[in-house]
Amino acid sequence: MKSLTINGSKRESVGKKSTKALRNAGEVPCVVYGGKNVVHFNAPEVAFKDLIYTPDVHTVNLELNDGTKMNAVLQDIQFHPVTDEILHMDFYQFEDDQAITMEIPVHAEGVPKGVKNGGVLRFNLRRMTVRGLANKLPDYIVADVTPLKIGNKLYVTAVANEDYSILHPDNTVICQVKTSRNVAAIGATDDEDEDGTTEEGAEETPKENAED
Repeated sequence: MKSLTINGSKRESVGKKSTKALRNAGEVPCVVYGGKNVVHFNAPEVAFKDLIYTPDVHTVNLELNDGTKMNAVLQDIQFHPVTDEILHMDFYQFEDDQAITMEIPVHAEGVPKGVKNGGVLRFNLRRMTVRGLANKLPDYIVADVTPLKIGNKLYVTAVANEDYSILHPDNTVICQVKTSRNVAAIGATDDEDEDGTTEEGAEETPKENAED
């Protein structure tokens, strides 16, 4: 996973008055948890644009003016309800040998067979929560949707990887090919529910509880 370097200044005063002064100067007050001590620092709001205003995810290399360096991930961010100004950010410090939890974007690869036959690809999960070492986490998770026919669903088990753990139940659906309202696809099945939860991989959804 890619990292961004953020240069900041360690805060000695953390009261409301100093916090307001920082914001007026275009600085964002931040807190880092997870280490031996909680660290307060501030950095220019513009320094966070590549971390916040992007669909990509990154870890952060924090470098403070007192020589402190640490690896961290963004945990929480507060915006002004009217101006969208960044008011506060929380980070979590981690070591190189420490597993972290991240939400990784899912990228579809290929064109589903069902789409070629008039179906529509619907995503249930645009990001997946995974856990692993930072240097083992991908920038995005590739979901090969090529084999999906109309009525097929792709489950999280289809993108399992030994480098990290997927923190979703095995029956969680990433995406599915649904029947288009405008096209009557031959052999299409459109009777499955939206969250479908039965099989692994890209397989047809079986009929359940069939009566003899």
